[in-house]
Amino acid sequence: MALKLNGFCSTVALVALAAGLAAQAPPPAQPTTNQQSPTFKVQIDAVTLDVVVKDDQGRFVPDLRKDEFEVYEDGVKQEITSMTMSHGGRVTNVLEAAAPPPPEGIILPPIRRVTDTSGRIFLFFVDDLHLQFQNTSRVRDVFKRISKNLLHEGDLFGIVSSGPSSIAVDMTYDRKRFDEAMNRMTGSGLKPSEIIQMSTAAGSSQGPAEVRYNAHVAFATMTEALENLEKVKNRRKALIWVSEGYDFSPFLQSRLGTLRDGASSPFLQNDAATTAQSFAQQAAQAGGTQAPAGGDNLQSTEQFSDAELTFELAEITRAANRANTTIYTIDPRGLIAGGDIAEPIDPHEWNEYLRKTQDSVRILAEQTGGLAVVNQNDFDKALKGIDAASSDYYVLGYYSSNPDPLKRRRQIEVKVLRKNLTAFSRKEYVIKPPPKPSVPAKASSPKQKP
Repeated sequence: MALKLNGFCSTVALVALAAGLAAQAPPPAQPTTNQQSPTFKVQIDAVTLDVVVKDDQGRFVPDLRKDEFEVYEDGVKQEITSMTMSHGGRVTNVLEAAAPPPPEGIILPPIRRVTDTSGRIFLFFVDDLHLQFQNTSRVRDVFKRISKNLLHEGDLFGIVSSGPSSIAVDMTYDRKRFDEAMNRMTGSGLKPSEIIQMSTAAGSSQGPAEVRYNAHVAFATMTEALENLEKVKNRRKALIWVSEGYDFSPFLQSRLGTLRDGASSPFLQNDAATTAQSFAQQAAQAGGTQAPAGGDNLQSTEQFSDAELTFELAEITRAANRANTTIYTIDPRGLIAGGDIAEPIDPHEWNEYLRKTQDSVRILAEQTGGLAVVNQNDFDKALKGIDAASSDYYVLGYYSSNPDPLKRRRQIEVKVLRKNLTAFSRKEYVIKPPPKPSVPAKASSPKQKP
């Protein structure tokens, strides 16, 4: 018992001694932690709009005030924070404070300061993959008229082609570069007869491969160009798109050899497909059956091709709206009465091809607030209209207060409160998706020896 008690006392003495020493020693350093407070980011989208306002006689109205405009995004009214007006190539800041009054005895006319953002930016796209060789002279004539009626001193321009013309003129003010590029423009589009004779062995559900490839090259070229134009701010940007239009599945029945009169049709058909169709009909007659017409398959094929073309055109217009760039399309074929006499195309299929190609360039212009010069021969009048639209305009700016900040596609509506006036501007814009996070490369594990 005494041993146990003495052991307990000695233990208490040791604890008391340790506690005293600890009280005299400095307190231990607290371990530092790298904890950071969470960071919340709020993104406010700054949006600018080019707006052209005309009266009932088609004339530009240059004296509008900020309170005479209303801008709505997805139905929500936005507060206009900036407003400039360009008239005749001179840019003025409408919201700038008024100048101080002049000294007594001096009478001066009221003026507005002119900013240094005057001058327009033009990108000319020569889609020679969709321009017929026989229309080369018409294409060059259109560009001569552009040089005369549209392109002025102080305009920054660039020229690019999609095919063998191999034109790539960086942004410049040098008009000599324009003339040099014009002399190199040559159409290299596929003729209707070449499209009809293309092989259908790869399957006709997607149309001729070369037709689709040429269209994809043109669209990819312009998508990249619009991404570069998106970096330019506070300038009037116009894309002049010269092309004969697009159709992913043209002359479908002629390519498949299924015209109404069969092999005896006077119109062009695919030779191999017509022969195969004749053999199928002969075999069906010998067996006492009827050869399938395949009408439902043809209709579904055409619908799928049209839907894909509509999707790709929508991607182009979204890129243009993000870049605040207006597309003006020009079909150099002019007023078209019928097909080429040297190529007897079925009239119904030719009219369908013509309608679809013209509608495709109309969509590019209308969805970006531009103008489509289609099925007309008065190019001078049309170019003067483009010149006026790209010279006289307002630029309205606002910070988006959209109630759904995660919504990418947003509808825009611009209203003018003054009576008998019409506003022309883009109808929507699409926010770019956030960049995908980079995935770190997996470290290779060392191989174990057996």
